[in-house]
Amino acid sequence: MEATGGLEKPLAATLIDAKHQVAIVNPRRASDFAKAMGILAKTDRIDARALALYGEKVQPCLAVKQNEKEAELEALVVRRRQLIGIRTEELNRQKQTVFKASKKSIDKVLKTLQAEVDAIEAEIAKLIQSDDNWRNKAELVDTAPGVGLITAITLVAELPELGQLNRQQIAALVGVAPLNNDSGKFQGKRRVQGGRIDVRSVLYMAAASAVRTTTKPSPIRDLFLRLQAKGKLYKVAIVACMRKLLIILNTMVKTNTPWKTPESLHATA
Repeated sequence: MEATGGLEKPLAATLIDAKHQVAIVNPRRASDFAKAMGILAKTDRIDARALALYGEKVQPCLAVKQNEKEAELEALVVRRRQLIGIRTEELNRQKQTVFKASKKSIDKVLKTLQAEVDAIEAEIAKLIQSDDNWRNKAELVDTAPGVGLITAITLVAELPELGQLNRQQIAALVGVAPLNNDSGKFQGKRRVQGGRIDVRSVLYMAAASAVRTTTKPSPIRDLFLRLQAKGKLYKVAIVACMRKLLIILNTMVKTNTPWKTPESLHATA
């Protein structure tokens, strides 16, 4: 089945409980596959046939049903992100209005939103503390420069593979691995794309914070300064830092090693 922003999850869970094999695939990949097979028309019956062919030919990875606690944690992290988005919109509106009544209304909404954010964060913290594995993982990654509470809980909730894959796999999964664009003698620019955008967003903020820190030695900051000295654009340098930070965090979780003793990690990152 195609991913539909979460609406597919109850059906997938029911099918998995009924012992069916289920794969949830990117709709664009399924659409591109259908076009490649010459299937241009679109009806429910045609879509079902195209998805069946996709499953047969591509053999996508099978979905695994989340347990109740995993589903709850992911839902809480998503809800917090939604509230932060609404709060940002209200803050922007606050700057745009000059009328007292409008500002008063926005202030009330902002106070309500902040109270909701605080409540959600308290529930997230309580849930993470209730699981030894989650708590240990969150505490480990939180020792790295630039990584704070939000990055830690996002990695725990939305990147459960952290510590289970190698450096190439984890970078590709998140979408920070540069992809080749070569043909013959032509060598195009390497670009990153795909992956888990929400994880990538918090990694960006963590890397941006890490390159600014001067309170303790940081290979992330050192890499950023080296790339800048070579004339690399800010975005190119910061994505490289995101990738290095992710790889180090992956190794930290895999070896159960905090940032306090990162020397052995740097060689593998």
